[in-house]
Amino acid sequence: MAKFKYNEVEPLSRVRDLITHGVEKTPDRAAFIYKKGKDVVEVSYVNVYGDIVALGNAFAARGFIGGKHIACIGANSYKYVCSYLSTLSGDNVFVPVDKDLPEQDIINVINSSDAEAVLCDKKYEEIFINNISSLPNLKLIVGFDRESDSDNVVSFSTLMAEGNNLASEGYDVYTNSRSDLDALKLLVYTSGTTGMAKGVMLTERNLISCVYYGLHVAVIYDRCLSVLPYHHTYESVCNILVSLRMRSTICINESLRVVLSNLQLYKPSYVMLVPAFAELFYKRIWASAEESGRSKKLKTGIKISRILRKVGIDIRRKLFADIHNTFGGNLREIVCGGAPIRPEIGKFFDDIGIDVLIGYGITECSPLVSVNSPKLNDFSTAGIILPTLEVTVDNPNEDGDGEICVKGPTVMLGYYKNPEATAQVLIDGVFHTGDIGHVTSKNQVVINGRKKNLIVLKNGKNVYPEEIENYILSIPYIKEVVVSSITDENGAEIGLAAEVFLNTEQTEKSGIVADLEKVKADIAETLSILPAYKHVTEVTIREKEFDKTTTSKIKRNYKK
Repeated sequence: MAKFKYNEVEPLSRVRDLITHGVEKTPDRAAFIYKKGKDVVEVSYVNVYGDIVALGNAFAARGFIGGKHIACIGANSYKYVCSYLSTLSGDNVFVPVDKDLPEQDIINVINSSDAEAVLCDKKYEEIFINNISSLPNLKLIVGFDRESDSDNVVSFSTLMAEGNNLASEGYDVYTNSRSDLDALKLLVYTSGTTGMAKGVMLTERNLISCVYYGLHVAVIYDRCLSVLPYHHTYESVCNILVSLRMRSTICINESLRVVLSNLQLYKPSYVMLVPAFAELFYKRIWASAEESGRSKKLKTGIKISRILRKVGIDIRRKLFADIHNTFGGNLREIVCGGAPIRPEIGKFFDDIGIDVLIGYGITECSPLVSVNSPKLNDFSTAGIILPTLEVTVDNPNEDGDGEICVKGPTVMLGYYKNPEATAQVLIDGVFHTGDIGHVTSKNQVVINGRKKNLIVLKNGKNVYPEEIENYILSIPYIKEVVVSSITDENGAEIGLAAEVFLNTEQTEKSGIVADLEKVKADIAETLSILPAYKHVTEVTIREKEFDKTTTSKIKRNYKK
């Protein structure tokens, strides 16, 4: 196969350039669309820039300039993204805070990050007001939802009015402000599946490099639905900043409960999701087909489509119009990151005419390392390595799998005020990701699992629980699963156990009696194609879902 040809991309050096580029080229195009009550509001590129400057003016005039740390916590909203872009476009540091953290963890992040101001939804105002004595650095609380100021909280609208007045008077302190490209710009606290959160220090050069080189591989269309939380770099960088660079329209999804209805409302051409969403869509499509008696027709349609495509005839969007209409009718691309996805899911969406592009990234790499392209889309890999990155495999085993290591301009400065943790993962400019995998001859990354999840059986065999979990998730009525090791009295890992949570809605509709014996039998049959040491010998059925991070990753409880 010919070597992959990277896309040509015009470079830009600053986050502010991403917006001003849109102002120059397409000033009246909608940059953001969102719901306000029953109305749908569009904000053009030129008006977004005006809002960014107004907010930056207000902060600067109040003394927040020259590297101040500004935190933000709340649901996805235009006010949130305006705050994010305004801070990144000036010379301050943006600190996104996970909105689902417990109260004490929110306080800890504000203190640990040295944030002097925080913008927030109304539900968080009380947390900051009640704990103000425990927040010695916090000087300003800004309420997104307020109509007026209080003794403790300034309304977002007040700041915008102040900033617009300053702009009309020719105030230029904010517009003349610039950060050093290699100084701290975005301070992101990880919300991993294990361990304490650490503050990842990213620079403006990191962010711009991720956008620029990511677009050498990725293909971005004209309109997206912005779904994932803005405190995650996958959404805030790979979607928001990348989309702005391509002058796309970003439709803000206000709640996970309304994703499907918003797909139909906004009719996006692409969306970035975690694999849990793709898995959910896949299972719902098949469940709906089964329930309506159309599963045979769907399977036949896929076979016909495959035959026609071999002779150059592509009628997928017409053949599967009903499915496309559930996604708004224009969806061309689902970009999946954050965890592996079963190849059959990618193949199914390809069969019906929607590209599922799997990517791999980690916050410490701003976050993108690799992503598949419509020009080369291999569902068994996590995509093509960005051309600026050097990816190596540390200490590979006999199969060539080892720890994925990354070097390049997207790699973080380190962990904020945590040199010990930094030294453990950042060695001579090379970031050790903690992910196990290899690089193919086509420069694609394959991820098998997390190093900390690796199970080493007493017989010396290595097992990646994520691989086993993906097989088990192919069973339609199993919604969630965690595979762990069985240990003997000496702590040696001697076998595998699976804890599952069932989709009771699926079992009831299908009339399946999913008792323990059936679940065991179905898991055994599903895993029968694997070597014996990868078989599960103990199964437990959970009564409730696993605890998860805000990107739907299950929080693992380790027995080791």
